[in-house]
Amino acid sequence: NYLKTAFRNMKKHPGTTLINIAGLAVGMGLKLEKVFIEGESAEATAAIQRAVQLNADQAMTSIDLDAVRERVEGVGWVKEARIVRLLPNTLIVHVVEHDRLAIWQAGGRNMVIDSHGQVIRGADAGRYPNLPLVVGKGAEQAAAEVLPLIAQRPRLMARLEALVRVDERRWDLRLKDGSLIQLPAADQDAALIQLDALDQRERLLELGFARIDLRTPSEVAVRPSAGDA
Repeated sequence: NYLKTAFRNMKKHPGTTLINIAGLAVGMGLKLEKVFIEGESAEATAAIQRAVQLNADQAMTSIDLDAVRERVEGVGWVKEARIVRLLPNTLIVHVVEHDRLAIWQAGGRNMVIDSHGQVIRGADAGRYPNLPLVVGKGAEQAAAEVLPLIAQRPRLMARLEALVRVDERRWDLRLKDGSLIQLPAADQDAALIQLDALDQRERLLELGFARIDLRTPSEVAVRPSAGDA
């Protein structure tokens, strides 16, 4: 109804502009009073609030929803956003954030990455001590393939210190006790199944070792720890 009234006024007064329509909307009580943000994390809230950039009491009809969405999606945390105008006085900002897959260490820096290997701008790696650490060139792009395989093995995951990318081809798993598991460039799942069988039989993860070499599919080489030599 408010738009019909505005257009009738424009026909009566050809000089009427969009600003007049906005003023009419405010006069009819259609002004911004509430902004609700949904789906955001506590760490991202302040940045998203700043990106909205709207003033209280401005006309609801004057809000450029696409511009608001573009500003919100410019926040490093945000993967996508949807903006909904809810008359008479409310704007809903629904965001989907990037998932947090791992901490990527490269060039002397620790960065939070998502499952597509994208660095999440603004994310403080120090706030995610429980995320796995992947190290080296190319590790951010390859992490999404190997980490689910490690996560399926809680005994191994609990002992993992870091996954180190070697020559951008394969992984070394460094454990908290200093031991090393060398994975092949291909068929990582098959290699980890070999490790499962070996651990069940020999309890290696409990007893310790210096190195397990799984790079050759037909054989597994185990180097005992110094204390067992």
